[in-house]
Amino acid sequence: MSREVKESVNSLSSDAFIGEHAIMVRPLFRIGAVLNAPAPRPLDTAPNAVIVLPRPLRFGGMPLLDALAARRTSREFSDEAINLDVLGELLWAANGINRDAEGGRTAPSALGGYEIDIYVLLATGSYRYDPDAHRLVLAAPFDLRATTGYQDFLSNAPVDLVYVADLNRMQDVPARQRESFAYASAGAIVQNVYLYCASVGLAVGARGWMNRTALAANLKLPVGSSPLLAQTVGHFAHAHRSP
Repeated sequence: MSREVKESVNSLSSDAFIGEHAIMVRPLFRIGAVLNAPAPRPLDTAPNAVIVLPRPLRFGGMPLLDALAARRTSREFSDEAINLDVLGELLWAANGINRDAEGGRTAPSALGGYEIDIYVLLATGSYRYDPDAHRLVLAAPFDLRATTGYQDFLSNAPVDLVYVADLNRMQDVPARQRESFAYASAGAIVQNVYLYCASVGLAVGARGWMNRTALAANLKLPVGSSPLLAQTVGHFAHAHRSP
C-alpha cells in the first residue's frame, strides 16, 4: 500500500483519490459515534434540587474587540472550583434573558423557539439551566462531567456545559431544517461563552465529539431532544495561565 493510501486511511475523510482511481475508505471513527463512555460518578452527598444563581451584572467587563482578540481554546484546566457569581454570569452570557419585557435572550434562535437547553455538569450534580428564573434545576444526581467526551481533562475541569436541542419547540421551522437551525443557535451560545471567558480570564474549550446516546440516557432527556455540542469551562492550569 502506498504512503498516500495509508495517510488516507488514517484520515477522517471517507474518500481518497489516488491517481485516476477513486478508493473508498471507511473512516476510523465518526464525530458523535457511539463508543464506550465512562460510567456516571456517584456523589458523596445528596445534591440540591435547585440552585438559585446570583443576579448577573449586565454591564462592564472587557471591551468586545479585546475579548475577540483574547478568545482561545484551552485543553488544560485547573480543578479549582468556579464560584456561583461567576457561574451565574457565565450562563446569563451564554443564553440568559437580556430583555425582560419580551423574554429575549443573549443568543439568537430561529423564530424565537429557544430550542437549546444548557445542561451544567458539576462535581456536585448535573443540572439544567432555567433562564427564566436564572437558576439550576437538578437533572441527574451524578457527576457526569467525564461522560461528555473522550478527552483526559473532562473529569478534572470544574464545569462542563452540554447544549441540548429540543426539536419539538421548532414546529414553525420545516422539519428538514430544524437540526441545522439548532446547530446555528448552539454555535452562537458557544461563542458567547468563549467571549465571556476571555473577558474574565477563564479557560474554555468546545467540542462536538461525544457519546450522544450515553449523554441522553444519563441526563434523562425527553424524546426529541439531542445533545449537539459540549464546552468545558474552568481556570487555567497553573502552567498555562492566560496572559
